[in-house]
This record gives sequence, C-alpha cells and structure tokens, in this order.
Amino acid sequence: MKRTKPHLLILIVLLPFLHGCEKYPENPYRPVLPNPITIYPNSTHYHDPSTGYNHSLSNLFDWVYITVDIESTSRGIIVFRYTDNEFFAFDRMPPNEPDACTDTQGNTTRLVVDYPFVVDRCNNAYYNIMNGQLIIREPDMIPDFPTDGTMIYPLIQYHTTFDGSKLVISN
Repeated sequence: MKRTKPHLLILIVLLPFLHGCEKYPENPYRPVLPNPITIYPNSTHYHDPSTGYNHSLSNLFDWVYITVDIESTSRGIIVFRYTDNEFFAFDRMPPNEPDACTDTQGNTTRLVVDYPFVVDRCNNAYYNIMNGQLIIREPDMIPDFPTDGTMIYPLIQYHTTFDGSKLVISN
C-alpha cells in the first residue's frame, strides 16, 4: 500500500481555506461611520422580531439588524455573533451596486440575512455571513446573475471590539 505524503495531505486540507484569501479592490461605495456605535449585545434590547422569529445577540450564530441615526450612506448594520467574544458587523448596503434597486418611495434595497448567507435580492448575490465574501460567482448558478464583472466586492465590514459587555462598531 502506498503512503500519502504529508505535504500533499496538508495541502489538500488547507486548499479550501486558501481560496478565501482573495484580495479585493477598495470599495468606493463604503459608507463612513462618523462615530463608533456602541451596543450591549447581552441585553434584551437587541431582539429583532421583524425577521420572522426572535433573533438575539445573546445567542451564538444569531444576528440582528441595527438601524441607527448616523450621518452616513449606511443602510443599517447586520451584527452577527460568531463566538462568545467575537462579532461581525456588515453594512446592509449592497456592496457592488448600491443604488440598483429602489422602491416607489425612493428607498434602496437593503441586504437581508438568510442564514448562513447575506442576500442581495436586487443583484441576486449571496455572501458568507462568517467573512463577507461573495459566495456565488458562477452565472449559471443564479438566474440573472451579472456577468459584466460588477460583482467584485465583498460585504462592507466594520471593525468590532467586545469587552464582555459592550460591543463597539467602528470604521
């Protein structure tokens, strides 16, 4: 019986992770938060019944939508709790074509969570909620997927700092 070389085995195990290390160009649509946003994720204030069931940041792998009065082009923020001490915060603005879809009142589309994806329903794009990367790039996998190279940016991610009680979201 022939033994597999350890180098090959390590490469096979690491290959899926190396694909996620793509470098993206800087997104020109990125909103700037003029001030850090502070929330207390373990409080009952961050339960969001608007999503069909009660999401809570006190639960692992759960999320809420945060809409705050900020002087920015941000359309709100998706806050996702990954571990007890690690959170991800993504802007709800579609990163590739932010103004592609508007309703009759002039409101533009917001990204929504369909766990484990963040979905841009206007542009038919799916992003990974764990790292913000565009998941589906193959035009055949989604009807009407843009093939003109417009889908090049990952989700717009903000920096998060958690001290066990307070979560600060900033640029």
